Amino acid sequence: MNTFRVGKLPVELLDELLSTIGKKDPRVVVGPKVGEDATVIDFGDKYLIAKTDPVTFTTYKIGWYMVNVNANDIATMGGTPKWLLASIFLPENKTDSKLVKEIFHDIERAAEELGIVLCGGHTEITHGLDRPIVSGHMLGEVDKDKLVTNSDAKEGDEIILTKGIAIEGMALLAREREEELSKKYGNTFVKKVQNFLYDPGISVVKEALIANQAANIHAMHDPTEGGLATGLFELARVSNTGVVVYAEKINCLEEVRILCSEYKLDPMGVIASGALLIVIDPDDREAVLSKLAQDDIGCSVIGRLTKKEEGLKIIKNGEVKDLPFFEVDEITKVI
Repeated sequence: MNTFRVGKLPVELLDELLSTIGKKDPRVVVGPKVGEDATVIDFGDKYLIAKTDPVTFTTYKIGWYMVNVNANDIATMGGTPKWLLASIFLPENKTDSKLVKEIFHDIERAAEELGIVLCGGHTEITHGLDRPIVSGHMLGEVDKDKLVTNSDAKEGDEIILTKGIAIEGMALLAREREEELSKKYGNTFVKKVQNFLYDPGISVVKEALIANQAANIHAMHDPTEGGLATGLFELARVSNTGVVVYAEKINCLEEVRILCSEYKLDPMGVIASGALLIVIDPDDREAVLSKLAQDDIGCSVIGRLTKKEEGLKIIKNGEVKDLPFFEVDEITKVI
C-alpha cells in the first residue's frame, strides 16, 4: 500500500472524502470543498465564516503564525476575522513555562494586531510529539453582499497577484539554515529574508479587505502549501475553469531567486503565505490595482481564467507549457 508524503492529502482522495458529506443544514452556505478557504454559515443579517488551520512546518513564532494563517482564510472570503480559539499541543519532557509563555504571548500579540479576540481553546502536554503543534479555530463575519466564494470565478476573469511568491518559504529557510547561509551570503542578507515574515509580511488581511471594498471580487485565494502553482490548481478546480499565467508578470523577489537557486527549488511550488490571488472582471481591474497601490501594496495582473478544457498553462519566454504540479511543497526538500 502506498503511503503519503508530508503535506496536504492528494486532491483526488480529499475530493472523494468530501463528496460523501451531505448538506444537512440549509444554513451552511459554503461547506467543505477543495479550493474554498473556509466554511460559511447564515447568521441572520450577516454570514459567519469559520476556519481551522494548524501550523506544522515550523516552531518559530508558532503562535503568531497560527493567528495569521487562519485570519488570512477568513479575509479571502471577504470577511473580517473576529474570534479565535487555540489548541496547543506540547511535547512531553520538552515543555517548560518559558515555552508556554512564548506561545501564548505570540498568539495574543498577533491577535491584537488584527483586532481579534482570543476567546477560548485547549492546551495539553501530548505524548509522542517532538515539537509544539498549534491549531487555530477562527471565526469572522461578512455582510451578505460582500461574501467572496472561489466557485464564483469564471472564464475571462483576470488574476491579480499581490506582493510576490515564496515569501513565507524563504523566511522559513533563512531561519532553519541561518548559519550556513550567513557564511555564504552574510548576516545582513539572512536577517532581511527572515524578516520577510513581517516585510512584505505573510498576512493578506489588509489587501483582501481593501480589494473587496474596491470592486465586486469574484474570488480570492491565498496560496500556502504547494505555492502559487498549487493555489492556481485549487482555484481552477473549484471554479471549473482553466488558467493561463505569464511567468514574467509573477513577482519573485531577488532574495527568493537566490535562495531557490541555491537549494534547487522551484519558487512556483514553495509555501507562499503573503501572496494573495484576486480574481476580477477585467472592467474592475484598474479600480482594484489603484486602491492597492494607494496603500503601497505591490501587485500585478499575472493571467486569466480560461475554458476548463484548455487546462492550466504558463507562458515563459513566449513558450506555452503546462503549469507545474507539486505533490508536496518544494520546501520539504530542505526543511
